[in-house]
Amino acid sequence: MIQGVEIKRLKAYPDERGIVMELVRRDDEIFEEFGQSYVMITYPGIIKAWHYHKKQKDLFVCLKGMIKLVLYDNRTNSPTKGEINQFFLGERNPMLVKIPKEVIHGFKCIGTQEAIVVSFPTNTYNKDDPDEYRLPYHTKQIPYDWDIKMK
Repeated sequence: MIQGVEIKRLKAYPDERGIVMELVRRDDEIFEEFGQSYVMITYPGIIKAWHYHKKQKDLFVCLKGMIKLVLYDNRTNSPTKGEINQFFLGERNPMLVKIPKEVIHGFKCIGTQEAIVVSFPTNTYNKDDPDEYRLPYHTKQIPYDWDIKMK
């Protein structure tokens, strides 16, 4: 696992009325601070990659559908530099993934329905000085192929 990446398995509590599932709590070990929360809706087959932040950490949860979340450690002084982590998260595998600062990440909506992803970054977005650094999804700088891997 890339140094600093954390996951929290989420538990759903169903009853005849529906389901309740806590995403993140202030008293969770994975929680550091709250910046803001936002929702991303992504259509099947779409790749949203690559990007990273220098000042904030991201916490991602996929509430509907499924995504393949990929992380690449490009940090100069990291003991896990060059490592790739891949997580499949969503309805069929509910989890929260914490992405450290400067770890490059992106995701692909997999399956046949749109994915709804909620992010809890540790900082608020500043449109005048965005903490957002991007690379194209097909860059050769990251040794990752977004195609389906058949085993």
